Amino acid sequence: MIRVLLVDDQPLLRSGFRALLDLEDDIEVVAEAADGEEALVLTREHLPDIVLIDIQMPVVDGIEATRRIAADPALAGVHVVILTNYGFDEYVFDALRAGAAGFLVKDIVPEDFLHAVRVAARGDALLAPSITRKLINRYVTQPLHTDDGAGLKELTNREREAVALVAQGLSNDQIADRMVISPTTAKTHINRAMAKLHARDRAQLVVLAYESGLVTPRNA
Repeated sequence: MIRVLLVDDQPLLRSGFRALLDLEDDIEVVAEAADGEEALVLTREHLPDIVLIDIQMPVVDGIEATRRIAADPALAGVHVVILTNYGFDEYVFDALRAGAAGFLVKDIVPEDFLHAVRVAARGDALLAPSITRKLINRYVTQPLHTDDGAGLKELTNREREAVALVAQGLSNDQIADRMVISPTTAKTHINRAMAKLHARDRAQLVVLAYESGLVTPRNA
């Protein structure tokens, strides 16, 4: 059972998302919150698998709430997914750096929304290739922060290759095909790279890949 916390200051939107989720046998909405501060309290109380959270909210916004959830060792199993009206913008970028596992645009079709919740619950990042390209474009005009890749030298060649493919938006199966290995081995390479780079999840791994210089806009 996938446990979900819904966080949005608009009751009508929360009701719409809840109506979709309540129809699924493998998903349970454990609570709802109207601001980031309430979301933090309910996250610690219910320990959901997924927190679906809006960015712009009163009291504590979605980015700060995401940062606090990601920084709390007791909430290591919680995956934060950002809800936004605007697509990819600086708020979403900041949320990814804060520790979000990905993001969804609020006008997403129901089938894609439900699929995304299940993907996030597995621990996979919600970073489609189109979103990855926008990340790349961001780094064309932004200098790299090499101090963010402190564990880069510890990666094996295969781990580096796997991380580069993650940064291109490929799934484990696609990475396995590209590297001519099994999906299980691909996942092992990625998990070891995440541990060495201290990345919370695949979304952070993508950000670190660019910020450390492991992947650049030229070779992505």
